[in-house]
Amino acid sequence: MVRKTTSKTIKRRIQAARKGKAARLKPAKKQAPADARAPHGALPQWTKAEIEEAFRRFAAANPNPNTELEHADPFTLLVSVVLSAQATDAGVNRATPALFALADTPEKMVKLGEAKVRNLIKTIGLYRTKAKNLIALSRQLVEQHGGKVPHDRVALEALPGVGRKTANVVLNVAFGEATIAVDTHIFRVGNRTGLAVGKTPFDVETKLMEVVPGKYLLHAHHWLILHGRYTCLARRPLCEKCIIADLCKWPGKATAHVAAG
Repeated sequence: MVRKTTSKTIKRRIQAARKGKAARLKPAKKQAPADARAPHGALPQWTKAEIEEAFRRFAAANPNPNTELEHADPFTLLVSVVLSAQATDAGVNRATPALFALADTPEKMVKLGEAKVRNLIKTIGLYRTKAKNLIALSRQLVEQHGGKVPHDRVALEALPGVGRKTANVVLNVAFGEATIAVDTHIFRVGNRTGLAVGKTPFDVETKLMEVVPGKYLLHAHHWLILHGRYTCLARRPLCEKCIIADLCKWPGKATAHVAAG
């Protein structure tokens, strides 16, 4: 027997659907205010034991983390990091094979020339400026450092297109120094979770260097970036999959769990 759908039934279904949609949108509406509170120190403080436990879990889940930028040596790493500014690692990795096939040393990069470099990296944001910087920094490496990437923060930051974050990545990945390069992911994770609250990337970096246990400092940079990239997402954090959710101080995590459920 075919049952007729009455107007009342349809009305109830529409109301239920609207109610369900509102419930799903509610966490997102609360997320922005929750995130905004963090840099002003409104979140509870983590204890030393909680911080130790968080990084113990990161280490257990991923004992040997590394950058997702494809590189073969300090120079190709430096180039990749410079290219990654305001761009994704995946996008950089799509462009660099062709570039490195022709210019995997500072000398070859200078010889290749700005116009050809620009053409090879044109799929990456700000490619014109980045091409100019790659030629300039390569020339400086040849003239001042014998074609080698310097193991020195001041010298690295003196290179065109290289700032503190880029220098920290190179020092960490290429030279094994316990540095933390605060990108947009780490800045968000530090503030949102309350682990390292700060109004600027340098504030967050300084705080992390103070609170992260020494035995975890070398890999902390990668764990936090990967956590921000794949779990603690900007628009919709995956709190239901987060391995430190019970330790996190973010006031929006409860509503995130509701949305997941």
